[in-house]
Amino acid sequence: MDAPPEQEDCKPFIRISGYLEAMQLNAPRILEANLDDGFLLLTDLGSTQYLERLQDDECASTALYADALQALSVLQRRGAVFQSHLPPYDDDLLRFELSLFHDWLCEKHIGINFSDDDERHWAEVSDLLVSNALDQPQVFVHRDFHSRNLMVTEHDSPGILDFQDAVEGPLTYDLVSLLKDCYVQWPQQKVADLARSFYAMSDAPIRQQVDEKQFMRYFEMMGVQRHLKAAGIFARLNHRDGKPGYMADVPRTLSYVVALGDRYEELAFLIDLVSERVLPALQESQ
Repeated sequence: MDAPPEQEDCKPFIRISGYLEAMQLNAPRILEANLDDGFLLLTDLGSTQYLERLQDDECASTALYADALQALSVLQRRGAVFQSHLPPYDDDLLRFELSLFHDWLCEKHIGINFSDDDERHWAEVSDLLVSNALDQPQVFVHRDFHSRNLMVTEHDSPGILDFQDAVEGPLTYDLVSLLKDCYVQWPQQKVADLARSFYAMSDAPIRQQVDEKQFMRYFEMMGVQRHLKAAGIFARLNHRDGKPGYMADVPRTLSYVVALGDRYEELAFLIDLVSERVLPALQESQ
């Protein structure tokens, strides 16, 4: 790993790598470190991403997701002893992430001018999504647990990458990242079945605290926050960092939000905003 100190701090990567090793999860191990120059020598997890394997062989999804859900269960269960050492996924961070959609995609990229009424409705939706996240049991959260950061390995699959931004946060966040992936999409029923199977794997104290119906609401509302954030980040990558390629993933990412429209009346403003203003504007700009 080449991470120039003036641009990247390797210490969180090293620290979280140690936590994952203690959990017996398959993540890069630190063999040598030169923090002054920003070099790390790591064990090799190969070159086959989950995304690549899933695109090549859809039938592989059953085994791949079984492995990933098992790894996520271990992360939450064994990660409990480490989570208090992580930064909190708190109100400020959740609201900042939501602002990325508002500021970078809606205003900067599309040119939407929010009226006072729009701003009021946006604030109500933001409050709803932040409360949903903070009300959940808090666990060890990888924060980017998806098909581009999971590697297909011969033993102890998946290999887990890009974990340096781990936080203590909502129970369903990583599950959303995995099952409602911005880069590969599955039928809604398959996603729901996998989410429920993960709930069934949860420890008894979690299931006693949160029933399945509440868990699925947490999961779906968490997805809205996650996908608004991701769409905003993709727009920021385009405008600030000169990386336009991610914009192709925005329609898929926001389709997860639109899909909830007939089940959650409290999301009506957001659904209308995305389906009637954001997605048509994106399609016109292609």
